[in-house]
Amino acid sequence: MNPVTVALVNDYDVVVRGVDAMLRPHVDRVRVVELDIGTEPSSPVDVALYDTFAQAQADADDIDALVANPMTGKVVVYSWNTQPALVRKALERGCAGYVAKSATAEELVRALERVAAGETVTPGTLDMEASAQQVAAGAAPDDDHGRWPGQEHGLSAREAEILGLITQGLTNDDIAARAYLSINTVKSYIRSAYAKIGVTRRPQAVRWGMEHGMLPTKGRELR
Repeated sequence: MNPVTVALVNDYDVVVRGVDAMLRPHVDRVRVVELDIGTEPSSPVDVALYDTFAQAQADADDIDALVANPMTGKVVVYSWNTQPALVRKALERGCAGYVAKSATAEELVRALERVAAGETVTPGTLDMEASAQQVAAGAAPDDDHGRWPGQEHGLSAREAEILGLITQGLTNDDIAARAYLSINTVKSYIRSAYAKIGVTRRPQAVRWGMEHGMLPTKGRELR
């Protein structure tokens, strides 16, 4: 059986390369053929994996162009935000799958295979048997869930996402709506992120973000 061909879609180079590295050990089952940073796939693929890091969520109009692109085949959303209403809206917009970023690499690969085969996969239908088997065997589940800007400075994925949105110029209210978080949770992430990067004011955070890869980029890498 030929491996599922995949395009990785996000506005941050480090994010798509992190997911690429996560999938690379499974190249016999899933083959990444295109990295799309701030652009859409230009080659025909079975599945386009849309990473929502610092992006519009799948209930926004932004996803429509990706779903309508004849090159993408099926669209799978890859996100920390798995609220049932958000997942439902993604499917209503034409996405064929929705995978939580807490999934292991094996679980993500299995989800991509199932979507390519014509199934609809959501966090509720993607069983976590790989993690369960690892735990039963006494091993910790795979904790490699990709990469993100600022990770080397101690920022968590959520802190980095919030800082990326600040660097893009979004207000706290805008960030809460974009990231599906309460305003108090956003403020908490801001405080912890600021402490880690050594800033106290928003203009300082924006400058730090601009100097450390927190702005979206654009480019394409074909394999």
